[in-house]
Amino acid sequence: MSEIEDHIRKALEDGKFDDLPGKGKPLNLDDNPYADPDWQLAHHMLKSSGFTLPWIAARQEIDAQIEAARTTLARAWEWRKRSLQGSQPYAQVEAEWQRAVRAFEEQVEKINQKIFDYNLQTPSEKFQLLKLNAQKELEAVKSDDLKSKS
Repeated sequence: MSEIEDHIRKALEDGKFDDLPGKGKPLNLDDNPYADPDWQLAHHMLKSSGFTLPWIAARQEIDAQIEAARTTLARAWEWRKRSLQGSQPYAQVEAEWQRAVRAFEEQVEKINQKIFDYNLQTPSEKFQLLKLNAQKELEAVKSDDLKSKS
């Protein structure tokens, strides 16, 4: 350990940090010291009123759509398993599963178009999203089933 780390550890052990103001409370990180002071009040008012930047709202919408599509696919897979264990005819169950797969693939196409549009709006590539791969998503649902059996 470095000398500075030793001093910090010793101060912690001695309780030197116990009486700091705000101890045990979350940090307020709302203020951006690098923001233009002329715009700071406007940004604060927009944020507290529930407004956000369009690309952030688009990301939230995409995330919700991805979660909904994955949930629907997982439910269809669970239904398929239960139906095959029951007395349902295989052909009927498989036809319904294939319908669910096609619907999922259509959702993925729409989501991927929104991801493409979103990626054009982001101010930096670090915020960009990768497109979904419908086949990998299907494999993931099926492999989760195999993992839960082991």
